[in-house]
Amino acid sequence: MNHRQILFGVSLDALTMDETVRRCLDAVRRGERIEIGMVNAAKLVNMRRDPRLAAAVAGCDLVLADGQAVVWAGRVLGVRLPERVAGIDLFMRLLAAAETAEIPVYLLGARQDVLELMLRRISEKFPALRVAGSRNGYFEDSDQGPVAADIARSGARMLFLGMTSPKKEIFTAGYGKQTGAHVVHGVGGSFDILAGITKRAPLVWQRMGLEWFYRTLQEPRRLGKRYLTTNTAFLLMTVRELIHRTPSAGSANRSH
Repeated sequence: MNHRQILFGVSLDALTMDETVRRCLDAVRRGERIEIGMVNAAKLVNMRRDPRLAAAVAGCDLVLADGQAVVWAGRVLGVRLPERVAGIDLFMRLLAAAETAEIPVYLLGARQDVLELMLRRISEKFPALRVAGSRNGYFEDSDQGPVAADIARSGARMLFLGMTSPKKEIFTAGYGKQTGAHVVHGVGGSFDILAGITKRAPLVWQRMGLEWFYRTLQEPRRLGKRYLTTNTAFLLMTVRELIHRTPSAGSANRSH
């Protein structure tokens, strides 16, 4: 069955959270490889401005709707996406599944102090989880090969990247295969949230699609202008797409 849907020219996998977790566990069992790409409103906007980011996301095996705004835009434009698959929620589900199935994981990203805090929190929440290795996310592009080789030596079957876009997508596209991991998932700022450095929006804010606003309230100087710019651009993208689609439907009806 084809789960792929096209939104803003990007091929998305219309999967639920449960289906995504099953797909990942199947990949580990079969020794296959899955690179997971997550898209929210900001990333879809930035993909139009950054060809390297667009190519890296397009090269992923699964591309999922990480943002509620993406799901809503899909509904407006007649593109069926069953639910938001948030990167941090998928991260937690896969850690739990890895603990149960004794799958070794590698955690790459964040500052060293944040990484150590997160590792402590993870060991409390998932005491039997096999952490094959970890490394902070501060390294030069020239170090990507050695970092990938270190992950491969660790024997990890799931790799989680707590790095910002487009760095995590570019690392995955260029070196994901060399890591030897069967599941490669870029989780963005999830390491900071798990470490307790930043707070995640309450569930009601998430359901209303206002997680970005909650984050802006925490870091207004850093995030205010960025979210205002990308959210406005995303809204305009959606309106333009709707206008573009509507006349074609009307002309098709007139021709019958």
